[in-house]
Amino acid sequence: MKKEERVKTIIKRLQEIYPETPIPLYHQNDFTLLVAVALSAQSTDKKVNELTKKLFKVAPTPERMYKLGEKKIYNFIKQLGLAKIKAKNIYNSSKIIVEKYNNIIPRTFKELESLPGVGHKTASVIMSQAFGVPAFPVDTHIHRLSQRWGLSSGKSVRQTEHDLKKLFPKVLWNKL
Repeated sequence: MKKEERVKTIIKRLQEIYPETPIPLYHQNDFTLLVAVALSAQSTDKKVNELTKKLFKVAPTPERMYKLGEKKIYNFIKQLGLAKIKAKNIYNSSKIIVEKYNNIIPRTFKELESLPGVGHKTASVIMSQAFGVPAFPVDTHIHRLSQRWGLSSGKSVRQTEHDLKKLFPKVLWNKL
């Protein structure tokens, strides 16, 4: 089967299996989505959702998260892998959003990726899901599957993202 045929088959199957693609992470707004996505690294969505429901009751905005402080953020998320680093990054990102962006989540890849703990995949999720900008977030699972299915021979997640963007219609990126 040619690569183009595999792409069409994948699109068809995904649309059959997942006609709707809700965001699996609990969030209340663009900021809480940013925090939830950042927390999901090396953790399950289920565990992140369990912890963020409590955290977001107390700190649903950058200002309130910043005022909460790094130690209290850590206490909410300490069950997650890399919790100390994540707490520090969320605190520092909140501070930057408050002080530099006037409590508004940055709306460019460059600005998002400049926030502590926000890599390209997290920025892509935010651009796609919060702002509707066509993006194609690729995590290690998509990276592995893309290689297995012969859609990319990329040695990095970035290369795989580049390859997939060439293969799949831009109008489907956010849903995929």
